[in-house]
Amino acid sequence: MTDFSFACTGVRADPYAAGPTLVFRLRVTASDRARVHALALRCQLRIEPARRGYGDAEAGRLTDLFGERSRWGQSLNPVQFAQVSVMVPGFTGEVETDLVVPCTYDMDIASTRYFHALEEGEVPLLMLFSGTAFTGAAGFRVEPVPWDREAAFRMPVKTWREMVDQHFPGSGWIRLPRDTMDALLAHRSRRALPSWQATVEELLETAGERTP
Repeated sequence: MTDFSFACTGVRADPYAAGPTLVFRLRVTASDRARVHALALRCQLRIEPARRGYGDAEAGRLTDLFGERSRWGQSLNPVQFAQVSVMVPGFTGEVETDLVVPCTYDMDIASTRYFHALEEGEVPLLMLFSGTAFTGAAGFRVEPVPWDREAAFRMPVKTWREMVDQHFPGSGWIRLPRDTMDALLAHRSRRALPSWQATVEELLETAGERTP
């Protein structure tokens, strides 16, 4: 049975993608320079928040995810980031391929709130692999990729920010239910407000959260 190992060698933001997208560079190694005809690979990406430190400002922004810092010994649990698949073409021994991960700036998603809370440094990620390998030097054999295959990687926070800024420069994004969006649109029309920013600022001023 072929033994596979995995390593992530880098990550970049894709400037040409239609939406926010990260591209991880993945190195796949097959034991004994085995011949692999194709590899149908599944990858689960998980954030391991306990594997880095946080400043006071970052800790404050993470309260809604993990609670007060005093509770982090019990609450700083892994956060699901993404689950993607990739078809790795044939190779012998070792190959590098791109793992494309579509992302979101929806602040209802826990991983997005985590990324947004960080100011600098790195994001500790764990990649968990499984899948099916089609191998054989003189024939064709189907083998599973064991569920215990994994690779740790520390993604620079600046890479995430670069990706977000390509699609949402200097701004954020909020997903709202349709009825709430309709009510906001009606409020904007009644007040003849020129933009969504003006609409939200007017509501904040009415609530006393911002001085005109």
